[in-house]
Amino acid sequence: MGERYAFTAEWLDPMAQIVWKFQLLFYTQDNTIEMYDIKNRRTFLKRSPAPNVTLGQIYVGATITLHSRQLQIVEYADDFTKRTLGKTRQKTLALIKPDGVASMGKIIHAATRSGFTIGKLKMTHLSQQQASFFYSVHKDQPFYNKLVGFMTSGPIVALELVAEDAVAKWRACIGPTNSSDAKVSAPNSIRAQFGTDQTANAVHGSDSDANADMELDFFFGPQPGISRKYFSGHSSTSLIIVKPHALKSGNLGLIVDQIQQRLAVTAAQSFVLERQNAQEFLEVYKGVVAPAEYSGMVEQLTSGMFVALEVCDADTPEVSPVDAVRELCGPPDPEIGRVLRPYTLRAKFGENKLRNAVHCTDLEEDGSLEVTYFFDLLP
Repeated sequence: MGERYAFTAEWLDPMAQIVWKFQLLFYTQDNTIEMYDIKNRRTFLKRSPAPNVTLGQIYVGATITLHSRQLQIVEYADDFTKRTLGKTRQKTLALIKPDGVASMGKIIHAATRSGFTIGKLKMTHLSQQQASFFYSVHKDQPFYNKLVGFMTSGPIVALELVAEDAVAKWRACIGPTNSSDAKVSAPNSIRAQFGTDQTANAVHGSDSDANADMELDFFFGPQPGISRKYFSGHSSTSLIIVKPHALKSGNLGLIVDQIQQRLAVTAAQSFVLERQNAQEFLEVYKGVVAPAEYSGMVEQLTSGMFVALEVCDADTPEVSPVDAVRELCGPPDPEIGRVLRPYTLRAKFGENKLRNAVHCTDLEEDGSLEVTYFFDLLP
């Protein structure tokens, strides 16, 4: 008959600036959801299908999109849900270090292939002060100064990873701290494949549940130590959005890897958009495409978390990459792409014209505008 899981969710009404609290019930039998307004003690949403939401996406700290509303899951609402899902929805922090960023697509794919769900993602560049604070637990160690210097030498990528027993699972995936040791004892581990030594070892992983919570707060908390989005500010850049359905299918890493084979990723961050923001971003297509198609584009962009990427031409960063990006992404309709350009992202990972894996900048003059919208203007 399936099971019923209960959660407490909050929604910030963007017009009234009021936080509404709901009890959200998820039924596994038919993937339906119902919601109750806790304050007013009444049904807010009758039990109905939620095709864009899966049980795996619902955990404490997650943001889900339901009927274009961003709902923050703040706690489990009954003992059964907490007991059943509390262990399977544990979180840990993964950092892709400066030496691993060039292989971030492969590393992300290794994580999702190992059963992790990506809860949040952010590329940033640590300052000396930020790196010193983050690694303060090692301040008396002889390698401390070298570690801080290395971690500030280039951009890094922070990931919230979700899985059962996430801390131990991720540390098993990445292997021993020293990459040389990893190559011997765990040759299939991430550090063995992408690391060089004990400092330049490609990735970091939290070493305990308590430290995972603190480290995740540092990067993703309500008042994170890393407060500003990483924005390269390059003048010749373009935008690629890896759409929600592509993330749910576990294809983020594969898509980023294919992008990195041709272009440099200079900024990256996960987003969950309200309908108003999606309409604002996609307004240029209103009146250009059919009304039903425009509405579908908005629905897809608000159907869950996606990842926005700022990219530039790896060989000639001063030249606009918009044409190269469009060539890489392929025709908007994946069916056409599979015939004409089977090597493109949409041909490989797209399902139809709306669920076509990626959005990309169409016009050269819009490259910096689209990048600025996500990495500079959005709160």
